[in-house]
Amino acid sequence: MTKPAHLTTAEHRARKRFGFYTTTALVVGNIIGAAIFIQPASLAPYGWNAVTAWLVVLAGSLCLAWCFAMLARHHPQAGGAHGYMEMGVGEGAAFLGSWGYLVSVWAANAAITITGVNYLARLVPAISSVPGGELATALGALALLTWANVRAMGGNVQLVSSIIKVLPFAAVIGLALWALGTDGMAALRPIDAVPVTAATTVSALGITFYAMLGLESAAMPADAVEDAEHVVPRATMVGTTLSGLLTIVSTCAVALMLPMEVVANSKAPVADFIGSWWGGGASAFVAVCGVVSCFGCLNGWLLIGGELPSAMCQRGALPAWLGEINDAGVPARAIIIGAVITGILTVLASSRVGVAAFNFAALIATATNLVLYLLCAITALRFMADGRLPRTVGLGIAGLGAVVFALYAFYGSGWEALAWGAGLIALGWPLRIAARRAAARRPAVAPAGA
Repeated sequence: MTKPAHLTTAEHRARKRFGFYTTTALVVGNIIGAAIFIQPASLAPYGWNAVTAWLVVLAGSLCLAWCFAMLARHHPQAGGAHGYMEMGVGEGAAFLGSWGYLVSVWAANAAITITGVNYLARLVPAISSVPGGELATALGALALLTWANVRAMGGNVQLVSSIIKVLPFAAVIGLALWALGTDGMAALRPIDAVPVTAATTVSALGITFYAMLGLESAAMPADAVEDAEHVVPRATMVGTTLSGLLTIVSTCAVALMLPMEVVANSKAPVADFIGSWWGGGASAFVAVCGVVSCFGCLNGWLLIGGELPSAMCQRGALPAWLGEINDAGVPARAIIIGAVITGILTVLASSRVGVAAFNFAALIATATNLVLYLLCAITALRFMADGRLPRTVGLGIAGLGAVVFALYAFYGSGWEALAWGAGLIALGWPLRIAARRAAARRPAVAPAGA
């Protein structure tokens, strides 16, 4: 999960319109984030069940992506996912979907922070050797980037480039192909090491789907894209497919080619995988890539975690004070509150050992994001029923597939993540009530000339 481009409508119009390649690159960049750097350790205990789960996740992600693509194509004036949900399932459900998405951003930030510190500790071992060093480093990095965003310096901190982010992917895929070409199937762990069962595959779904969060960012305002009617659907599907394939090959190569006890207990599995072939220098280079990518993602998502509630304030869905802009031109209160919640989740996750800390935050992010995905898929089906979307076989299959997959992924997230997600989403309801009461107390504006 990584930072989606977030521009105001005026900024979109002021910029050159996106073509197919630029839009596709945006989709890929928004989906590919920090998950690759830690996910192989999460998936290693599942063995070949992770591959099965990935195939289900890729199919479900494509169904969801097509629903978003068609909604963006036929209703560009709706203003994105929140607007679609308001039109399709009502204002109350739309609030739950948008607030759930916001919670997923905060939880994902915790997962990203944990991953970044794990790789930073590979470069600075003292972080792990000092009691409480990892947690202190995580909270320190979170505080520093929050300060940068509050002072509107987030853009200067955003050092992550697509090339740096993709380099470890290219190295892992290249090594995997070379190993398979040299040793064949012997390069993989025994296929019967972990029996493939439906129950185990479902358990792997929540972790695998975390890596695909961000596909909804393809439903950008149509006026930012040249020939949006054709470009948005194509870019959405190509970008989602490419991102899924890159992530599947990379995570599965590491999880299935290293001994399970090694990768499952590793805090930097991609660095360990490349280091096993090319030595410590290459491992350190991957760790650098991981640190830059993770903290670059965290920087961007902190900003999004402030801008999303600010946009909801403008719609009257949240109290106006939460979205107030400071002297630097950013919604400081929303950014700080989001960072505090991320910090709390990071502290809670730190009580868990190894990769379990990442899993805790990642599964909450998945469970809460699925609320928006499910409601948007239901919206697409409803629009098909009343004629607001074309009644095509492809869209019907995609809509039904998206609903079934979202429910399946909810179950795969586990009861703990669902309970935490439900509690965090419920916290937003009093804010919605306060916003509605404040709106009701405002005096009506008299018509001109009255």
